[in-house]
Amino acid sequence: MEIGDIVCSLSGHDKGVFSVIVAKHEKGVLISDGKHHRLAAPKLKNPKHLKPTGHSVAIEKLVSDKAVRRGIFAVFSAYKEEA
Repeated sequence: MEIGDIVCSLSGHDKGVFSVIVAKHEKGVLISDGKHHRLAAPKLKNPKHLKPTGHSVAIEKLVSDKAVRRGIFAVFSAYKEEA
């Protein structure tokens, strides 16, 4: 898992929530969903509790919470069009 990857939480209070990896930490990765866990205060998460979606957001676009939400929404609006 790399910075910018969109992941889904498999456990914890945020189970089922899609987030973006914003940084790596020695104990895991820091994730932000742009709403509950903002870029200013990302959540530390163990990578084994995350499921990669195979999609990512460009690192240079991770400048605001709104940009994070837009990146996640762009992936899932594409899913709806494919279905």
